Amino acid sequence: MEIPRLSRLTAILLHLQSKRLITATELAEKYDISIRTVYRDIKALEEAGVPIVTIDGKGYSLLEGYRLPPVMFTEMEANAMITAWSMVSRNKDSSLVDNYKSAITKVKAILRYDDKDKAELLGNRIAYIKNYPQTTSSNYLSTVQIALTHFKLLHIKYHALSKDEVTQRKIEPQAIYHTQDNWIVIAWCQTRDDYREFRLDRIQTIQLLDETFEARNFDLLSYFKGILKKK
Repeated sequence: MEIPRLSRLTAILLHLQSKRLITATELAEKYDISIRTVYRDIKALEEAGVPIVTIDGKGYSLLEGYRLPPVMFTEMEANAMITAWSMVSRNKDSSLVDNYKSAITKVKAILRYDDKDKAELLGNRIAYIKNYPQTTSSNYLSTVQIALTHFKLLHIKYHALSKDEVTQRKIEPQAIYHTQDNWIVIAWCQTRDDYREFRLDRIQTIQLLDETFEARNFDLLSYFKGILKKK
C-alpha cells in the first residue's frame, strides 16, 4: 500500500505546481480518494517540507517561488511529446513552431541517455503529412496567446478578404481555434463593438499594447453553439 500512496503524493505535488489553486474536492475526485485522505496527504507533504498554503474555503496552493527539481518523463510521455512535435513542426505559425522547438529541446535535455537515443529514433521515424513543405503563413500566435492570458489589448492591421479591405483594429482576444490549417482568434473588436473572428494569416501587423481590458463573461462552447444556431 505504501508504493501507491507515494506515487499519489508525487502526483499531487505535480498537480499543485501546475495550478494556482486546487480544492480538496478536486483532488479527491481526481485520485478517487476520500476528503479525509486528501487532508492526510496534504499533511504528509507539509511534513516532508513542501510549503503548501491553505486558503480557508478555497483550497491549496504552493508558496510563490517554490519549484520542484527537474521532472523525469517516462518513455511513453516523451514519445507523446515527440509525436506532438511532428505535428507542431508542420504548423503554419512560425512563433508556435519556434517556441515548441525550444520546449522540446529542454525535454530532451533531461531524458536519460538511453531514452535520448529512443527519442531520436522515434523523431526520425514519425511523419505528419499535412503542410509537408513546412510553409508558414503567420508569426503571431504566441503574441495573441500572451495578450489573451494577460488581458492585453492588441492593435492589428487586418486584411479582410470578404471586402478586400485593410482596416486598423483594437481587439480584446477571447479565444483561439485552429481549422483548415489556419489559426483564428475570436476577439471583442472595439472598432465594431462586437465579437469578430480574425485569421492570423490575414493580420498584416500586430502590436501588443500596454493597455488592459476587463475580463468578459466569454465561454467558448457557448460561442460555438451560438454560431451553429445562426446557420
